[in-house]
Amino acid sequence: MMYIDPGTGSMLFTVLVGVLGAGVYSARTFFMKLRQGITGGKAKVSEDKVPFAIFSDNKRYWSIFEPVCREFDKRGIDVLYLTASPDDKALECGLEHVKAEYIGEGNKMYTKLNFLNASILLSTTPGLEVYQWKRSKGVDYYVHIPHAASEICLYRMFGIDYYDAVLLSGEYQAEDVRLMEKMRNLPAKELHKIGIPYMDEMAKRLEVEGPAPEHPRTVLLAPSWGPSAIFKVYGTKIIDELLKTGYHVIVRPHPQTFISEKDMIEKIMKQYPDSENLEWNRDTDNFDVLRRSDILISDFSGVIFDFTLVYDKPVIYTDPNFDLSPYDAWWLKKPLWTTETLPRIGCKLTDESMGDLKSLIDECLEDPKYAAGRAKAKADTWEHFSKGAERTVDYLVDKYAQLSREGEQK
Repeated sequence: MMYIDPGTGSMLFTVLVGVLGAGVYSARTFFMKLRQGITGGKAKVSEDKVPFAIFSDNKRYWSIFEPVCREFDKRGIDVLYLTASPDDKALECGLEHVKAEYIGEGNKMYTKLNFLNASILLSTTPGLEVYQWKRSKGVDYYVHIPHAASEICLYRMFGIDYYDAVLLSGEYQAEDVRLMEKMRNLPAKELHKIGIPYMDEMAKRLEVEGPAPEHPRTVLLAPSWGPSAIFKVYGTKIIDELLKTGYHVIVRPHPQTFISEKDMIEKIMKQYPDSENLEWNRDTDNFDVLRRSDILISDFSGVIFDFTLVYDKPVIYTDPNFDLSPYDAWWLKKPLWTTETLPRIGCKLTDESMGDLKSLIDECLEDPKYAAGRAKAKADTWEHFSKGAERTVDYLVDKYAQLSREGEQK
């Protein structure tokens, strides 16, 4: 049988989808014009077009979209929620005006998205128009919402280039988007600062449930994945050093680790099984593990800002000067907001300080200067506190009204 390598297969799929998409779009347009001719032009332009759709490529992003979906539901506005996870909580969310649908994975997922018929699509997934996910001719407007309170330029190259709008939480993010657009000669996207809906929800939940009950001093190790992540840089040495502190240690790897670095993480988990002083955490909802941890050790994971801004606790971070070449930030040739902010909110972990990790942990927890740094970081990257979901839906509803007016004028 003929062998087709994955890269060629992806290219062929893209070509096939493009051809089919053009055909479907042409046929749809023809029948709409025919129907308008029969009815004297009084029929709706597209009766099956949904006003608002949301796409989530993984169940873990339900926390990003749930506050927005609840706001839609509160206003009695219907929204179609498309997920690539068969066990996404959205599928059983119980919201009257949210229709959630599992659309499969891989080519099945891309086909659904590439033929989608919706006025506005909201997504946290980067890479639109870069690989197999193409803009559907049936979608009028693509809106990106970030899934972390940090740089918008820390996506893989060209991550948000082909969105029409990006929802942001800080002015420094807007400045970076405009710089990338200028350098790549891209049309200006619509930028709208809405805050951070999922962090608003975490803050509300923390206010209701309060701090964790009294517990032994607890350190959360939450590495990201990739060549610059903690386990690739330090190996298991960091677990050994943490266990020497006598503190309770929780290890929570990034979910992508179990996909992209499966052999490595399984080997580490086997070498360091759950014990009285060590636990592994893979909860979809990270609220409880963040609440009961006193300090976080991480690298470039977005959880750093969830932890320090919502829970008002310090962090220990690894050297942030990782290889930027695969990311949009490489184009900017300027210091990252993250690298400038990290020293204000915690201590840097180095090879030298690794040998006395207990002292480093104690310093971060006891020095008051880090509390002031957290306040500054919060002001920079969390505008419109507690209003994120409301401002998101306000923007989407206003944009839909604008698109509808423009459609009527054509």
